[in-house]
Amino acid sequence: MPQPLLSRIEEADMDLDIAADYRRVRNLQQEKGGDATFYEVGANAPELLKWYGEQFYKKIFYAGRVDVPTKELLRFRLSNIHGCAFCNKGNIEDARRAGISEEKLVNIMQDDNEIFSSKERAVLRLASELVFSNMSGGLDKELYLQLREHFDDAQIFELGMVGGFLTGMAKFLFTYDLVEKEANCPIG
Repeated sequence: MPQPLLSRIEEADMDLDIAADYRRVRNLQQEKGGDATFYEVGANAPELLKWYGEQFYKKIFYAGRVDVPTKELLRFRLSNIHGCAFCNKGNIEDARRAGISEEKLVNIMQDDNEIFSSKERAVLRLASELVFSNMSGGLDKELYLQLREHFDDAQIFELGMVGGFLTGMAKFLFTYDLVEKEANCPIG
């Protein structure tokens, strides 16, 4: 269970919009065995939680140039590599809603598995380059050309920005002890 140093805000003291999000996440996470520490601590700065939800998620992640199932696949791969229990519990449900099959979800760490299309394999490889544990990661010509078979440069930029932002958020969540970690989490 996370033990952040920052204070937790009680639901009764939260901004109304944040409290509604908190209840939704808390209920989902309780069903899956997690908690909503991120919202309790984040309620100290409700404008930042709102920006995260309204600007990043609504305008970029669930809109933008790249289809949502592709971004869900990218996000689920990243959270599995990073070992974020909180993220994985929510991300798997979002990936299912986006139409990603159970077989793909079970094999998310096998980017060369033939169950994935060439488009999906390229996105999974990009995720491996973006994770914070790969300090020498890069978009080399081979990966770029694989991505370019399915995406234009604006979409490749968006995938990198989304993946980079999610990676940064994972580092932040772990550093501030706001989420549960799985055994494979590289942050001690």
